[in-house]
Amino acid sequence: MSPGEERPVEGGAGGGGASELELLKLRAAERIDEAAERLGALSRAIWSAPELAYEEHRAHGVLTRFFQSEPPAASWTVRPHYHLATAFRAEWEPPGVRSAASPLHLGFLCEYDALPGIGHACGHNLIAEVGAAAALGVKGALETLPAPPPPVKVTVLGTPAEEEGGGKIDLIEAGAFKNLDVVFMAHPSQENAAYLPDVAEHDDIEKKIPNDVLFPSVTVKYYGKASHAAAYPWEGVNALDAAVLAYNNLSVLRQQMKPTWRVHGIIKNGGVKPNIIPSYSELIYYFRAPSMKELPVLTKKAEDCFRAAACATGCTVEIKGEAHDYYNVLPNKSLRKAYIENGEKLGIEFISEEDAVLNGSSGSTDFGNVSFVVPGIHPYFYIGSDALNHTEQYTEAAGSQEAQFYTLRTAKALAMTALDVIFKPELLERIREDFKWKLQEEEFLNRVE
Repeated sequence: MSPGEERPVEGGAGGGGASELELLKLRAAERIDEAAERLGALSRAIWSAPELAYEEHRAHGVLTRFFQSEPPAASWTVRPHYHLATAFRAEWEPPGVRSAASPLHLGFLCEYDALPGIGHACGHNLIAEVGAAAALGVKGALETLPAPPPPVKVTVLGTPAEEEGGGKIDLIEAGAFKNLDVVFMAHPSQENAAYLPDVAEHDDIEKKIPNDVLFPSVTVKYYGKASHAAAYPWEGVNALDAAVLAYNNLSVLRQQMKPTWRVHGIIKNGGVKPNIIPSYSELIYYFRAPSMKELPVLTKKAEDCFRAAACATGCTVEIKGEAHDYYNVLPNKSLRKAYIENGEKLGIEFISEEDAVLNGSSGSTDFGNVSFVVPGIHPYFYIGSDALNHTEQYTEAAGSQEAQFYTLRTAKALAMTALDVIFKPELLERIREDFKWKLQEEEFLNRVE
């Protein structure tokens, strides 16, 4: 096959061309529209009953039943409780593909955990809907092809605990992403962007990267000595004082922090009664930096602040991070370019790369870890509201009917891009080369001197 030539659309058996691929993309979009009512109901079911990380039992049930009942009957092979209690895997491949030695394996990711107190304020119900819809679109398009079918397998992975814990990292370690060639997902935002700088997080601190990265928390515990606060306060060792000093130490440190670093935390426990010197206090902090090389620098400064507070108050301190680091998202320029081209055909207006950089990092996400294992794309999409993520207003927007149009349009763009990957071998090769190059670049940039 000569450079730039597309794989023939008719099951790879000859003929075809760009126009036929475009017709196939149109069929994918039509399939998503046909399933719009079911997809909207899926999203609303998740949105109306928010569940926290690793506890998404209802959402897990809603999603697995969605694929188990997707017509024609038993077309998806569904594996509930896949390595994690609230993860799942749904697979589909055209009849006859099982004989292929190594089919092209595409993955679509669904998230569905919520935030404490404010529900789906990050729109993970829409992420689940986008992943499911895009997969249905690809399947619907490929089902229209005559035999022999293209050697393709479509997998939907239900990935819990993005907001806290890192469910995708658990699944990576369990081998869930093994043999996947390209993965797709999309995240709600205030604009349409094929890429936003994210930050990476470390077990104890996170790392910066272009896209959305979530950092597992660091828990800091101070132990002092209780005493009557009025009768003999001198006998006490005030753990709340240590927490307040630590908080203030980090606030003062901000003046010397790089603009790309992020530190944010809360005092979770500060005592039980005003007339008892607190013998215990607890803080939870997130730390973010633009690279794994910078992350230990920020971590060391923060830990010095925590330990200094213990020294000043006479408390002992325990600093403990969670099990997973969140990596930055590795961009893939070839995949991003294809997504933008398809999105623009659907009327999506993307912000420029310059504006994306000026807007700064979007946070942290465990998709960053996925992007170090398999090439992928994690674009952001407008949902009809200017409300900011992690607010009550965004919760309302994520559950609105208006968000449905934008969500399904994004799913169509992902499905169309997936079809490009299937039928344009040169694009797939460029995606793989971009992936290898970014891995090499990341290794060089993060090399500690």
